Amino acid sequence: MLIVADENIPLLDSFFGDIGEIRRVSGRSMTASDVRDADALLVRSVTRVNRELLEGSRVRFVGTATIGTDHVDLPWLEGAGIRFSAAPGCNANSVAEYVLSVISLHAEKQGLEDWTNLSVGIVGVGNVGSELARKLERLGFEVRLCDPPRAELEESRQEPGENFVTLADTLQCDVVSLHTPLTRDGSHPTFHMIGQQELAELSAGQLLINAGRGEVIDSSALLERLAQGNSPTVALDVWEQEPRINPELVDRVWLATPHIAGYSLEGKVQGTEMIYQALSQFLGLPIRKKAGQFLPEPALSKLSFTSSADEEDAIRIALRACYDPRRDDARLRHAMDGAPAERGPAFDRLRRDYPVRRECSSVKIQLKGTSKSLQDSFRAIGFKLKI
Repeated sequence: MLIVADENIPLLDSFFGDIGEIRRVSGRSMTASDVRDADALLVRSVTRVNRELLEGSRVRFVGTATIGTDHVDLPWLEGAGIRFSAAPGCNANSVAEYVLSVISLHAEKQGLEDWTNLSVGIVGVGNVGSELARKLERLGFEVRLCDPPRAELEESRQEPGENFVTLADTLQCDVVSLHTPLTRDGSHPTFHMIGQQELAELSAGQLLINAGRGEVIDSSALLERLAQGNSPTVALDVWEQEPRINPELVDRVWLATPHIAGYSLEGKVQGTEMIYQALSQFLGLPIRKKAGQFLPEPALSKLSFTSSADEEDAIRIALRACYDPRRDDARLRHAMDGAPAERGPAFDRLRRDYPVRRECSSVKIQLKGTSKSLQDSFRAIGFKLKI
């Protein structure tokens, strides 16, 4: 059996080595000739999976180690009798921790002593948005949720659900974080959902975060808004026209990262595990492997705080010890300094060669005489505690 796989999928040999031969290829430049003799195809979000790629091939199974599926022509796969599987929720915690770190930096930038004084609007309440909301609510933030398709579904089923608000209501929050899929059809398309009108509603002091899909924001309208007075603070992890993103937009936003919010080692390995499970089930093979057995010892395993620790400082220190987005921001800005023809490949290299980043759950927090409030905050974020 031949498995063609994006070279950026981690632990391919560990999970799939005893299932078949593995051929690693670049996901961005994958062609029909690369997969023609393959039995299974494993991709990430940079590969367009459609008739052009797969027609005439032997592929009977496609797995994407990502939560999104807008890069996959699902109707065509179904019509061709090709089994498909994604990895929904695999990196939800990674993205949530990314957003928490960005909010922490923003609160410090705003001079806030208590970051929970910020209200947070979450647009898109799927796996990622729900995980982020859960953490924020446990930390004591005021959270507003916007998800029209989910609201309509729960109402039609007469199910008790979340208290959803409109997008306009969400845009009144101090922080607006976008986590929708990319859709162009239906009653609530998300393509350019945040355009000129919506951006005009945001003002100085507010923070707009996009760690969902780049095309959800109209980049031209955003550039225009950021050139005006009283503009919001913007943090972008996803961009229109990746990997050839607009360097002018990188210059204008406060925080710029190269589509890596979900790139924790735990998130990536969980994505691999989920498509391994799906392929094993498709082939009728037993599932014997778990992500946890392949995770290495983290470089940082323990932090210690005493009773003299300030709660806000302790949280900031711990969060940024695990992940500080300013490092990725610096790398991306440096990559954009190159010649125009080199910027796209440089963007892809930042993702391909991304350094190991561990989630907060890999760090044990030792607390000596600290308050219950601080203990609860660390638990809410996801740290392990030793008291």
